[in-house]
Amino acid sequence: MNPKIKQNIMKQLVEQQHSLTPKGRVLGKYILDNPRKAVFMTTKELAVTCDVSEATVVRFVSQLGYETYSIFLQALRDFVDTELTLLDRSDLSGMKGPGMDRLSRVLFEEMDNLRQFFESIDMEDLNAAVDYLADSQTIYVIGSRLSYTFAYYLGWSLTKVRQNVHILKGSDSAAIDWLSIANPGSLAVIIATSRYPNELIKLGKIARRLDHTLLAITDSPLCPLTQDAHLSLVAPSKHIPFIGSPTTISCIINYLVLELASRDGDQLKAHQEKLEQAYQENDILFNLD
Repeated sequence: MNPKIKQNIMKQLVEQQHSLTPKGRVLGKYILDNPRKAVFMTTKELAVTCDVSEATVVRFVSQLGYETYSIFLQALRDFVDTELTLLDRSDLSGMKGPGMDRLSRVLFEEMDNLRQFFESIDMEDLNAAVDYLADSQTIYVIGSRLSYTFAYYLGWSLTKVRQNVHILKGSDSAAIDWLSIANPGSLAVIIATSRYPNELIKLGKIARRLDHTLLAITDSPLCPLTQDAHLSLVAPSKHIPFIGSPTTISCIINYLVLELASRDGDQLKAHQEKLEQAYQENDILFNLD
């Protein structure tokens, strides 16, 4: 969630080709022609492939405006992720081989994602998001396809700590109705994961046009919603997932809800007492007694 270069890295390479050194242009052309190979290369592997030194690779990355090679690779990964089809992902996901190998890969990739998130956390952004959740009279949490899972999880959790929370499906055109009749200044939380459904991008633009506050939760600074959002929380993935990487976004949701709950005090207690009374009176949840 630290500031990142949000421009499409391939467009950036094309536009800066003329200003690169001759060896830099060789590197740029290789990456433009082979992004799906380059994204998995170390500085040494890229240098050997392009017949340049590792120092040249480091200078090339710096000239493009990236502080480190790992940040450059993350930007390239974000681009490649948005372009890959399901068939492409099957080729990259280690579908063949022993099941234990796949389990290890899944666990270590998610740990990598969490480590990267922890090292790049912007607590001011996280707490500003909690401020929005606390101060907005009405909240609409919106997701579509895979991200609807996260939207439901966030929306359902928020109903346990505050009132006036609505969960909307981005694929349902009634979401436009709800945003249209909402009071100006309502909070629209849109969660979008690669490959970013157009319906969510459209709803983000509608929310801004209707003077709602837009909070985007996504997995890449390249997500189109970040252009319209008042605030964006980005949970980057270091790896290209077959379907999605749920762990980091789930952690963001857990933090937002727990931090919001910690601020409410007596109001939270009264809200939850009402819920528990409803559960008991209507025999909603299993009880050993």
